[in-house]
Amino acid sequence: MRFMLIVQANEDSEAGVMPTPEAFDAMSRYNEELIKAGVLLAAEGLHPSSNGARLTYRGGRPTVTDGPFTESKELIAGFWVIDVGSREEALEWAGRAPFEDGAVLELRKVFEAADFPPDVLTAEHLAAQQAWRDERRRPITG
Repeated sequence: MRFMLIVQANEDSEAGVMPTPEAFDAMSRYNEELIKAGVLLAAEGLHPSSNGARLTYRGGRPTVTDGPFTESKELIAGFWVIDVGSREEALEWAGRAPFEDGAVLELRKVFEAADFPPDVLTAEHLAAQQAWRDERRRPITG
């Protein structure tokens, strides 16, 4: 089962404040634990919303709004994607994240093919998704 651990933004992350060397080292150690356990699929920090944009769709057309966005409790500062055996295991890993008091980490299960009814996720959809994943794994040449 894949889970996304979503790091909620705060005033510091939205201001572009970089982590201290100690915080960065603690995060690196946590990432190493995830890697050694074989559960880490992806992990990234995100730039502040002032460098981003939101697209709002109406009538099939997007309207672009440039950041920053004022509601930081609805913003993401970073994430991990892990592949574990259960929600409990995901919660255990999330509980080990080296955050200070007040930090918020949200756990969300990633949809798997088995979560969709067969009339929604057809064999053609599955084949197209697999082709996309295979293409992404090809080495870059030239």
